[in-house]
Amino acid sequence: MKALILLAWSLLSAVAPAIQETTRAPNVVLIYGDDVGYGDVGVYGAKKIPTPHIDQLAKEGLRFTDAHCSAATCTPSRFSLLTGIHGFRHRVRVLPPNAPMTIKPGMFTLAQLFQKAGYETAVIGKWHLGLGDGKTPVDWNGKIAPGPLEIGFASSFLLPSTNDRVPCVYVENHRVLNLDPKDPLYLGRKPKGFQGTVYPDGRKDRNAMTFYRSSVGHNQSVINGIGRIGYQWGGKAALWDDETMADVFVARAKKYLATRKKDQPFFLYFSSQDIHVPRAPHPRFRGKSKLGYRGDAMVQLDWATGEILASLERHGLVENTIVIFTSDNGPVYDDGYEDGTTVRTSTKEVDRGHDASGPYRGGKYQIYEGGTRVPFIIRWPGKIQHGVSKAMVNQIDFLASFAALLKIELTDDQGIDSRNTWDAFIGRDHEGLPYMIEESGGLALRQGPWKFIRGRTRRGRGKKARAKKKQDQLYKLDTDIGERKNLIEIETVRGEAMRALLERLASDRKGIRQQG
Repeated sequence: MKALILLAWSLLSAVAPAIQETTRAPNVVLIYGDDVGYGDVGVYGAKKIPTPHIDQLAKEGLRFTDAHCSAATCTPSRFSLLTGIHGFRHRVRVLPPNAPMTIKPGMFTLAQLFQKAGYETAVIGKWHLGLGDGKTPVDWNGKIAPGPLEIGFASSFLLPSTNDRVPCVYVENHRVLNLDPKDPLYLGRKPKGFQGTVYPDGRKDRNAMTFYRSSVGHNQSVINGIGRIGYQWGGKAALWDDETMADVFVARAKKYLATRKKDQPFFLYFSSQDIHVPRAPHPRFRGKSKLGYRGDAMVQLDWATGEILASLERHGLVENTIVIFTSDNGPVYDDGYEDGTTVRTSTKEVDRGHDASGPYRGGKYQIYEGGTRVPFIIRWPGKIQHGVSKAMVNQIDFLASFAALLKIELTDDQGIDSRNTWDAFIGRDHEGLPYMIEESGGLALRQGPWKFIRGRTRRGRGKKARAKKKQDQLYKLDTDIGERKNLIEIETVRGEAMRALLERLASDRKGIRQQG
């Protein structure tokens, strides 16, 4: 009898860790692409860009065909992703170098939600949400705060702004990585008496841009042969290498997964710089697509996704980890650099036979569907059945949805525009949101198959310039997927009703969640 009891106890002890691993809260890995369009992924229709790892993730998970970021530009959509609040409510726009934090300490974030649930949290990659408090200039040679660590992330390894803006250095937690104090780092005007590294000025010497030249702007400090937005002085030892950036971020992600605290669930926000300009894929990816630097950068992002997925498998984390792949906004082609993404004919510039927005109109910076409708795949083995969902979902709803999963109640002032759409995210609800706001300079409202775009008043230049009102637009996407036939003069009642709803939602300071 004693022998049987001991045998039973030993068997129970052996399976207990496995039981604990499968019943605890799931880990979450969010892989966030930059400027990746709906049509840039194989399972979404890309023919000239091989994306086998993302395609495999889609085969194992749930792929959405009507999933959106909140805005057609990166800073507002990233702000909304982490706060559950539309960027226009806080006048969030694409940030210049040296901009202060848009997410102020005290604002509740997705990272803080996970921390409250007992998670370890980390961000690796592009930030572009500002650093510092704005009261004093960021001290790039000292402690850089506030930053991600002040809004819920336990660790951070950042590209602080964007790869086409200065500073061209990595920031680990609160400090610039590998900075030489003998060559201090400054942004903006050259400091008086400065004796450190001086970079070529692309406005004065275009020949300094040896990697490829800028087409519009991106021609101030030239670093690594690439013109940037803004001026940087010093910091040479800390400079990143554009061609190895993906390798550096992937290595950091692998290290995090290998060294994380084993007794805690984790949230990893992996925010890639690909496929944002300047596109500088590692030489081993050159020529892997049929679309030049842009397509090759997408192949590199697919590789990075595969490396993270393989690392999860290596550490036995697949079964209890939710993996999400999506993008911050729609696609853009030559965006300030002559990188060969498009080719010039006798009359215009055209792409190389690849439509990065898929069947949708527009892309980055534009209010049409191609600006916010992005790839969106979610995998959770055993919990989410693989397939395709037509439900309308939005990244802004991550906050309320994960709060529901983790049984954490949000206060009325937390994530005011975030709604619980968890059932849609896991495939139980096939309809998703009843309505949602899209943002790009102006505002639009999606309601079922209908898309209303609010007209804007624009003023011309000069003393005699008159204000011009751009017409409202109304499209029915199930019969006009390309948003070509404006029905505003025909469906007048519907147009007026949607305008009224949009005005009410946008002006209500309490946010959308309380509206239902």
